[in-house]
Amino acid sequence: MTVSKNWQIMPKDLFNMGPIVPVLVINNVEEALPIAEALLTAGIKVLEVTLRTSAALEVISAIAKELPEAIVGSGTVTNRQQLQQSYDAGAKFAISPGLTKDLLQAGNEGKIALIPGISSISELMDGADYGYDHLKFFPAEASGGVNAIKSIGGPFPDIRFCPTGGINLGNVRDYLALPNVVCCGGSWLVSNSIVENKNWSEITKLANQALAHVK
Repeated sequence: MTVSKNWQIMPKDLFNMGPIVPVLVINNVEEALPIAEALLTAGIKVLEVTLRTSAALEVISAIAKELPEAIVGSGTVTNRQQLQQSYDAGAKFAISPGLTKDLLQAGNEGKIALIPGISSISELMDGADYGYDHLKFFPAEASGGVNAIKSIGGPFPDIRFCPTGGINLGNVRDYLALPNVVCCGGSWLVSNSIVENKNWSEITKLANQALAHVK
């Protein structure tokens, strides 16, 4: 099974747009643009907005409309319906914590890139059967971290990963040093306390710090 050629952005290009993909849990749509603008100021333009909040689709829509220079996508996409909702909201890509065969098929039929999540070899093989070679490795630290991804690279040298889960400034360079890791997802750039205090400049500062750290 081959991956759809209708995708607006291919996963390879998406992964190569920057080493860090901020994972954003945004509860209020009013916070969407200040957060996105703070990250864009630091040069981070790929933004993953998780569908864990009731405002998520509205947040994606606001960023897509008001900040076209941002590449905004949805995270925590677990089924066909959420994939369609993400596209309708203006998402350019969708990331899942796992995979089902129906979701993989929906991704192949859809118009935006789907990055399925895996934490095992069997899941990787299911994804590969449907033509997916760019995957999220989740939850990264809990699933064996750097050593697990390094081991997977042996039998599957063509698979590329964006590990997420437990990644921070202290370990991100270890992940990015692996040849099969192109970028890492992380929530530490936009913490709950920063958002509650509306300390948008702190987001830019942390993002700049992270990018300088991984150069």
